[in-house]
Amino acid sequence: MTSAAQRPIDATLLGGVRARGSVHPASGERLGVRHEDRIELHDRTAFLAGDPSLLHSLALPCPARATPLPDGTVVAAEDTQIRALGADGRTRWALPHPVWHHSSRGPRPPGAPVVSPDGRLVCAVVPTLKPDIEEHVYVRDTLLLLDAATGAVLAERPVGSIASGMTGTWHPDGHLMALSCWTAWASWTTWWVEPRHDGLHIRGGVGMHEVVGFLPGTTRALTLRRAEHIAVNDDRDELAAHDAASDEQIALFDLSALAADPENDEFTAACLLDDAHVLVAGRIFPRGRPPATRHWLCDARTLAPLGRLRYPRRVGTAVTPLGDGTWLTRHGDELHHWALPPTLGPAGRA
Repeated sequence: MTSAAQRPIDATLLGGVRARGSVHPASGERLGVRHEDRIELHDRTAFLAGDPSLLHSLALPCPARATPLPDGTVVAAEDTQIRALGADGRTRWALPHPVWHHSSRGPRPPGAPVVSPDGRLVCAVVPTLKPDIEEHVYVRDTLLLLDAATGAVLAERPVGSIASGMTGTWHPDGHLMALSCWTAWASWTTWWVEPRHDGLHIRGGVGMHEVVGFLPGTTRALTLRRAEHIAVNDDRDELAAHDAASDEQIALFDLSALAADPENDEFTAACLLDDAHVLVAGRIFPRGRPPATRHWLCDARTLAPLGRLRYPRRVGTAVTPLGDGTWLTRHGDELHHWALPPTLGPAGRA
């Protein structure tokens, strides 16, 4: 483990609440809280202050994956359709598609629709069946660009996946998006997708990596690779940066430098906290001691480690960035809100 990675950085506790369900940031200073049978929208400040009141709650079937729009509408990926529900719970529009292929828990959409920063466009992946045969034979998924208000298909194109996992993010200025799909036995594939007047154009991409986010003010996309035991001598944990305009890899950090035991330690997630900092989460397996959760802070431009975050509360590997440099962690029903210490400057140095 590098000496920089061992430098302690004390996370500042801003508050905590008890909350069930998975919590995700939404536009307009809101939080979406997903329960098994519904999604709730809350004012972020009130929710994190312990105010249980909510803006509204929408019933959603499990295992729908949902994304709130700025106007309070929720766009949901379901097993056989993409659907928009208004704040009153009524369906605004629905776009049917073939049933998703089955997992051990039945047909499940691989991820939530991805909404553009201005809320006008929605990107979603849908399954595609081989035509003219009676059996359900799946071929390459189809990426759709939809009008968020009407559900009209503005553009579509096949992508090289039959996905059971999906992550997507738009560039903050809305001109570009990154789409990552996980296909069994093939890992993640990430594409840089540009919506144009004549369709969806793939500008490039990278294999084995899942998108983390775009660095604001740049065309730089950050990605995470996890060792998945797919190919012999090809299992690596990496944090990387790519220029989505030129499709060049411009930075790479081997996460084994953070590991106490590179053969066993796992790097499960990474998230962009702000334009200077990336948080990497993982589990280490020190010999003779119980496994432990660790969070490291890395420089968002160089990807070099700045230190290991030290918390006064127990945390898990799940991290929810809020887009303002703060983040949430969960331990059981306890949700904690964190910030970097004031002494940590914008360049990642005290």
